[in-house]
Amino acid sequence: MLKTSFRDCIINLAKAMLSPEVRNWVVRQQKRFHLQWPPAGTVRFGSFRRLTPISPIFAIDRGFPIERYYIEKFLSERSSDIRGHALEMGDDFYLRKFGGNRIEKIDVLSVVQSPNATIVADLTCSNHLPSNTFDCIILTQTLQMIFDVKAALKHLHRILKPGGALLLTSHGISKIGRRLGRDNWGEYWHITTQSAERLFLENFPDAEIQVNSYGNVLTAMCSLHGLSSEELSTEELNHVDPDFEVIVTVRAVKR
Repeated sequence: MLKTSFRDCIINLAKAMLSPEVRNWVVRQQKRFHLQWPPAGTVRFGSFRRLTPISPIFAIDRGFPIERYYIEKFLSERSSDIRGHALEMGDDFYLRKFGGNRIEKIDVLSVVQSPNATIVADLTCSNHLPSNTFDCIILTQTLQMIFDVKAALKHLHRILKPGGALLLTSHGISKIGRRLGRDNWGEYWHITTQSAERLFLENFPDAEIQVNSYGNVLTAMCSLHGLSSEELSTEELNHVDPDFEVIVTVRAVKR
């Protein structure tokens, strides 16, 4: 496991023990007497001192993207939820990869007609979809593309069977991936664990909700530059710092 430095231990202790006023005073003294470590102006930026990312396409040209590493880690950890009559957005890649023989029937939802789609619907106004239908819904990297998030969540709750699970991932820290005028849809939101928890408490009444994140300052920096997961160690990838949410995940089980 990654070791926590003595400096980090002191910082965490100070956050827990000192009042905001005292912490602000300490920060002012650091700036006044140049007590930062490393000293201000001495950090070596190396290949990161640039105005364009190393890969502009999420590391697809370099290997397996860091975001995808976290998405698949989440789905692998929750694979027992992927079962029965299951729904995925866009295609059925993750259902087939993580569902195995637990899957009985697959549907694919798309907002536009496509070869993979078995259901064409807009999640924000999908009253025609029958309620209490799916044992599992996989919604990866989709929520940020929907402007009316609350309407979409209400329909997802409605079409999920009692006891069924929604497995959702969304960008926390990320470059923008979609733009109206260039793509068929835009990218409107980057959520945090705090906003995800509030959204689901409001729109998934009485559900069992688990909200988590993956990422740390290193993987956030590397993913923004488009480095791949293969360029980091497993320890570096799996270290979780809740202040740097690269991917936000939600598991919501309908009661």
